Amino acid sequence: MLPSLRQLQYLKLLAEHGSFSRAAEAAHVSQPALSSGVQELERVLGAPVVERTRGNVQLTAVGAEAVKRAEDILARTEDLVEAARNAGKPLSGRFRIGVIPTIAPFLLPAKLPGVKAAYPALKLFIREDLTPRLIAALKAGQLDAAVIALPYAASGIDHARIGDDEILAAAPIGHRLAVPGAIQPGSLKSEDLILLEDGHCLRDQALAAFDIEAPKGDDVFAATSLHTLVQMVSSGLGISFLPQMAVRAGLADDPGVVIRPLSAVAPRREIVVAWRTGSSRAGEARLLAAAMQLDGPTAA
Repeated sequence: MLPSLRQLQYLKLLAEHGSFSRAAEAAHVSQPALSSGVQELERVLGAPVVERTRGNVQLTAVGAEAVKRAEDILARTEDLVEAARNAGKPLSGRFRIGVIPTIAPFLLPAKLPGVKAAYPALKLFIREDLTPRLIAALKAGQLDAAVIALPYAASGIDHARIGDDEILAAAPIGHRLAVPGAIQPGSLKSEDLILLEDGHCLRDQALAAFDIEAPKGDDVFAATSLHTLVQMVSSGLGISFLPQMAVRAGLADDPGVVIRPLSAVAPRREIVVAWRTGSSRAGEARLLAAAMQLDGPTAA
């Protein structure tokens, strides 16, 4: 006897909500029905999946492993349903896509109108978040694809290229590095920098390209957005890094900010559409990448 999809869904919801009552509410069933489903799953597996204590639900080792596998099974099942519904009709119906914050406000307004015109039956659901959380959502089946920037190490993920995006320096006007020409390696120090907070891949990509160790300490300013970074640079607080797509979109149009290239061989990040390996929507993700190709100076 094998577990049913409903039993696996109950366990997944229980893990997410940490409560039988909240999981039952999310599943749109009664609490006894959900509890009975979890108990039946335990009988099928021959081991408890949760430890039941008053006011708290804790997964057992078997339960944690079951949730991990259930997420993949449920995601693939949902892929199957969507593929069957949209057979012969690529990029139609619901498509859930994640985008990182250093790409979303600059790429989506420029490219989505063309995507919608080409695929009028497409219903996009867009989530903006950091790369690690988008990758986790892809693997859990909560997203069909994600627009991220490489290099980024992630197993079980495939991708299709959109284009390259140069990483530029933003300096306050009057700064010693706010002069014509490229900023050379060795001229930037960690103490000169104001950066996005930890978790933004642009921060790590820029530091790695210039072989700079990330600043440490509570006195280091860490911004939550590129807009905030530009304001801090304009105020003379330091130098930062910006993607060229943001500069082209006008983000750095501030009289107190000077944009400079970084060295003769400019560091770049590769913009891609990523999806879970084996996803039945891989073909549609590739179509989406093709429809969102970068052009002009930003592209390689």
